[in-house]
Amino acid sequence: MNEYDPLLSVRLTVGYPAKPAVLRDACFDVEPGEILGLVGESGSGKSTLALAILRLLGYRGAEVSGEIQFQRHDLARTADREMRKVRGRQIGFVPQSPATSLNPALRIGTHLNEAWTAHANGAMDQRRTNFLSLLESVSLPAEETFLKRYPRELSVGQAQRLLIAMAILHKPALVIADEPTSALDVVTQAEILKLFSRLNQGLKMAVLYISHDLLSVSSLCHRVAILHQGEIVEVGNTEQIFRDPQHPYTRRLIEAVPKNPF
Repeated sequence: MNEYDPLLSVRLTVGYPAKPAVLRDACFDVEPGEILGLVGESGSGKSTLALAILRLLGYRGAEVSGEIQFQRHDLARTADREMRKVRGRQIGFVPQSPATSLNPALRIGTHLNEAWTAHANGAMDQRRTNFLSLLESVSLPAEETFLKRYPRELSVGQAQRLLIAMAILHKPALVIADEPTSALDVVTQAEILKLFSRLNQGLKMAVLYISHDLLSVSSLCHRVAILHQGEIVEVGNTEQIFRDPQHPYTRRLIEAVPKNPF
């Protein structure tokens, strides 16, 4: 891949037997090191698109066609065994809900250890050092006692930071974040957005940031793709999208953003 190639280039159609297509030739690119916001209302197909990129929709009986070019390899035609090497190592994923994504029976250290051993090995002492450094990078306590906690002992914000830590554990080129702030209070949302920005700048890590929250997208993302009824209807840099939206649906979205009364 040369410096002018997109990191990720997607063209996907997704449907289910005897049902209308969920995605119809949805196309967009993610450049190396950028944060692209994928915006759409509930039911527009955002999460479906994320799972399709990760090749996880087959388990749900979906019919997927198109291309998923990632680092010049078409993931849509990659064998399942090779895809397991891509997920987690080259593409990280931050799911929406910490409560349903973390195993309540496993300690924090065990979560990290299992994520580590899926793609790497090494002495336990070195792993522990890496884990503590990782926790510090996402503003979690870099302490042995923290590794011994269970998910139920964490706040929602801490649990979301842990999911982010697990997603960046192997320093992937791309992280897909699916509504990562939807379950958080306003203050914690702002902290998570700052964290994504810092990780993007420090690790040169690209982020596909999926959200229906236009305010968070405007503060974080370099470019924005608008998804409407299964189609990408507009893509542009963030300033252009918010100042001069071209598609009627994009204009309706921008007009719906609450204006500051002060």
